[in-house]
Amino acid sequence: MSARRTGGDLGGTWVRAALISVGFVALLWLIEAWDAISPQDLDTYGVRPRDDDGLVGVALAPVLHGGWDHLAGNTLPVLVLGFLVLVGGTARGLAATAIIWVVGGLGVWLTAPTYSIHLGASVLVFGWLVYLMLRGVFTRSAGEIILGIVLFLAYGGLLLGVLPGQPGVSWQGHLFGAVGGALAAVWVDRRSRQGFAGY
Repeated sequence: MSARRTGGDLGGTWVRAALISVGFVALLWLIEAWDAISPQDLDTYGVRPRDDDGLVGVALAPVLHGGWDHLAGNTLPVLVLGFLVLVGGTARGLAATAIIWVVGGLGVWLTAPTYSIHLGASVLVFGWLVYLMLRGVFTRSAGEIILGIVLFLAYGGLLLGVLPGQPGVSWQGHLFGAVGGALAAVWVDRRSRQGFAGY
């Protein structure tokens, strides 16, 4: 038995992807606003490498930012790349995001310098970018292959951010976010091509 999307299904997917992406960005701004007015420093809940208490940062770090400039720099990439990930299928996009989120956070916790705190949605940005570049290889979708090529030509230079260099920038978060994106492309989209339900 096979199924195909109708025009209405596609329209619903686009709307749903847009709403989730905008809603997530709105959540990021609300959290930063609360951090700005609250006496509690939420940034301390980022990933603290090899600290047992710092493991909570694996779950929380991508929604925390080190100030308005940090958040503003991540907002447009989160909106655009998050939408592109979800428009290919909500369940598939959320599964890929979960893999990126966990792999990115655990990679930072295991490898980043002790007594540092790592936070920000850029772990998702790098993961989504790599995922979108590779997704078409496993789905064998012409449209997704073309999208991956376009993104590589437009933003491939951004991947240099996985290398150590700029002080104060968590290159480990960028690196392991990208690793998570590659793993997500292999696992999620290979399953999608094999016809697993929900993708």
